[in-house]
Amino acid sequence: MICLGVNVNDLSKPLLEIGSLLKAARKDLQLTQEQVADMAGISRPRYREIEVGSAAARVTTLINIARALGLELMLIPKAITPAVNALLKPHDDYDDLPAFAVSSESDDHD
Repeated sequence: MICLGVNVNDLSKPLLEIGSLLKAARKDLQLTQEQVADMAGISRPRYREIEVGSAAARVTTLINIARALGLELMLIPKAITPAVNALLKPHDDYDDLPAFAVSSESDDHD
C-alpha cells in the first residue's frame, strides 16, 4: 500500500501514481488489462486510460478495479499519511524495531 497526497489543482501526478500501482498489481497477478477490466465491469480501453494515468475514474470504478486486483481502496487523513508511509516502508533491520511498548501501570498513577 502506498499513501498518496492529492493536490486537487494538479491531479496528473496522482493519476500516474495510481495507474502505476494498478499496473504493478496486475502484472504481479499475471493478469491482462482485459481480464481486470472484465472483473471490474469496465471496458479494456477505459481500464487502459486509468492504468496509464490519462483519465480520472469514479471512486466506484477504482473500488471495483482494486477488488479485482485483491486490493483495498482506503482514504487516510492527510495528517497521518507520513506515519502510514513510514510503517509501510521496508526496513533493513527489523531487529531494531520495537515489537511492543511496555508501560507500567504504577507509573501512570503516581
